[in-house]
Amino acid sequence: MFVSLRWLKDYIDIDLTPAELADRLTMAGLEVDAVRETAPDFSRVVVAKILSIRPHPDSEKLSLCEVTTGTDILPIVCGAGNIQVGDVVPLACVGATIPGGYTIKSSRIREERSEGMLCSEEELGIGPDRSGIMILPDELPLGQDLIDALNLRDIVLDIGVTPNRPDCLSMIGVAREIAAMTGGKLKMPEILFTEDDEDINGITSVEILDPDLCPRYTARIVKNVTIRPSPFWMRRRLESVGLRPINNVVDVTNFVMLECGQPLHAFDYRFLKEGRIVVRKSRQGETFISLDEKERMLRADTLMICDGVKPVAIAGIMGGLNSEIKDDTRMVLLESAYFNPTSIRKSSRWLGMSTDAAFRFERGIDPEGGVRALNRAAQLIADLSGGAVCRGYIDQYPKKIESPRDIRLRTRRVRDILGKVIAPAQIVRILKNLGMAVNKADGPHYRVTPPTFRVDISREIDLIEEIARLHGYDRIPVTRPAISFMSTRQDPQKVLEERIRTLLNGYGYSEVITYSFIPATAVEHLGLPADDVRRATVAIRNPLTEEQAVMRTTMIYSLLETMRRNADAGCFDLKLFEMGRTYLARQAGTLPAEQNRIGGILTGARYDDGWHYSGLASDFFDLKGCLEGLFDHLKIAALKFRSDLREPFLHPGRSCCMTIGKEMIGFLGEVHPDVLAMMDLKNRAMVFEMDLDALAGHFSGALAYRDISRFPSSSRDVAFLISRDVTAEAIIHFSFDMHEELLEKVCIFDVYEGKGIPEGMTSLGLRFSYRAHDRTLTDQEISRAHKAIVQRIVEKSGAKIR
Repeated sequence: MFVSLRWLKDYIDIDLTPAELADRLTMAGLEVDAVRETAPDFSRVVVAKILSIRPHPDSEKLSLCEVTTGTDILPIVCGAGNIQVGDVVPLACVGATIPGGYTIKSSRIREERSEGMLCSEEELGIGPDRSGIMILPDELPLGQDLIDALNLRDIVLDIGVTPNRPDCLSMIGVAREIAAMTGGKLKMPEILFTEDDEDINGITSVEILDPDLCPRYTARIVKNVTIRPSPFWMRRRLESVGLRPINNVVDVTNFVMLECGQPLHAFDYRFLKEGRIVVRKSRQGETFISLDEKERMLRADTLMICDGVKPVAIAGIMGGLNSEIKDDTRMVLLESAYFNPTSIRKSSRWLGMSTDAAFRFERGIDPEGGVRALNRAAQLIADLSGGAVCRGYIDQYPKKIESPRDIRLRTRRVRDILGKVIAPAQIVRILKNLGMAVNKADGPHYRVTPPTFRVDISREIDLIEEIARLHGYDRIPVTRPAISFMSTRQDPQKVLEERIRTLLNGYGYSEVITYSFIPATAVEHLGLPADDVRRATVAIRNPLTEEQAVMRTTMIYSLLETMRRNADAGCFDLKLFEMGRTYLARQAGTLPAEQNRIGGILTGARYDDGWHYSGLASDFFDLKGCLEGLFDHLKIAALKFRSDLREPFLHPGRSCCMTIGKEMIGFLGEVHPDVLAMMDLKNRAMVFEMDLDALAGHFSGALAYRDISRFPSSSRDVAFLISRDVTAEAIIHFSFDMHEELLEKVCIFDVYEGKGIPEGMTSLGLRFSYRAHDRTLTDQEISRAHKAIVQRIVEKSGAKIR
């Protein structure tokens, strides 16, 4: 929020320098982001007085003036018709610069010398009036620089007001804070005006059809107004904080909003059908043209201000083009209301209309400040437009907003939280300076009632925060908290997750964190069938975008989206994994089923670019080998890979499921080309997903080991001719079924199909390693054990030895 220091001084005397004030405000929780000096964009323009005026001898439209700066008398050729002898005017002297990049020079206009230029407001950039020369107050000293004479220099503070402090979104709110910090006295503007004999209740009425969204609505009528530009002082106030002056009525509503923090709106009464106001929700599909001349399509829950027939404003956000103040407006209905903050926030976001009024309403305004702001605006409109304020005002208050309740404050609790003893008298003074009512309770306790404009204070800790910031954060000692340490039992699942994270990092995989929200179309992209439980998505009630409309039921879509975003950025080689949760919807009124899962994706080159590995792409076996190594390190030996998986988004010939016993814990495979095409992906991609909750049930974390044998191993190679229906895993399983203690490991060293191999058969080469822990094995021992193992394989699998 921009705060003009000159404007601020209307409400509080400030003896601090701008830098000191900025520092004090920042330390009190109102961070000042910038301090800048402002002044009009002209130089060498001084106050002058017209001594004489006579017609130009060679022009009917020009006149010759003699003006004095108090020390010099200068001839000026002028074309304005609004000046008279004795007028005090701004004079741009020779060498002066004015907005637009113009430099004033000594010149001859139709043979008459002109040593300067008399200026209008518009030419000086300090107002919209271009109809004639700007007439200055008579009491201004001649020859003085116009910027100093009119006090046009200002200091503007850019304050970052936090969402919990809507009371500081006004000049009076900031002045109130300064008064509390410095002990100064707040000067509230006096509101005095005379009401007309005509009663407002005979002119208009207000009906609130939805009191939950509009608990209070007040209104006044000002008649016989004359629309014209606002006076210079008001225009300068508004321009100093970045608002463009429009006319005296609209400017008053903006001025009072910035002064009091209460947004207002002015309607041209003649455009209100039936002469009344109705507050209701919009109808689905209803259209409305706002003041920015854009047509808005409304939802059914947008709060609208209507007349007896049609909408005339979007409540708390923006007025309508059909009731705006025009140059010939004569009667004004002035609105000051309280709207539900949540309703305004939702409507503002959905419509994409972030206005100054919405900014304040959605954070919460003072529910009891509306009438004062209404009267203040009525007074200013009457003063500036020559209008008359009708007798009385309408105050519809169908749903009373509860006043702040008393809060018990314990001085001991203040000491415990701040780590410092603050005298009770100082605590009371701080709270009273903030406008709070403080009453003594039993013992060292107080009953504190916050003012209605402090919507952020509801608990004892809120009061303690106020005491801390006004006392000064820099005066609170730095202490170390007393912490007791005790050993705790580690969560086995957390141990498992950390172990997996470490291992995958070692395999070159990077961890990512993606949103748990995915588009509703994700299940279609993955080709999930109608009966797949992963179609039971949890819908987000108010999603930020359509791309985040439902909670994910699988990790795969998020990983593929990550792959797509990286591909768009030119990165095609990825090894990624993510640990997170999936959410499956259950019956209505029941929380979704949450599962802890891990997913991963592998795509692109197997190795970094190099002369030795040029063009090697990752494949299914790279990912399978990584997971085998993972489970080997986790000591989960019962894991099996089965090829009977039927995942619609995986390639049917390059995928498998992972089981432990009869329990399926996950799957891995190459993504189906149709899915890649659907997501506009061109590279092959391998993915996996596992149920961490199920995996944790098979992980102990216990360490078991045995001494490494000092004796050498010996190996035997055998090539088996097996049917394609028999898996290599089954062959290896048969090897260990005999529980031969000399057999150390079995590995595959060759797989061959082709010439010399019958159709439907595969040649599988296995290497058997044997070792004893207490001796060097003899050839006879190895042969005995090897012969028995090979014979069992042949019997169980129907294999033949080549």
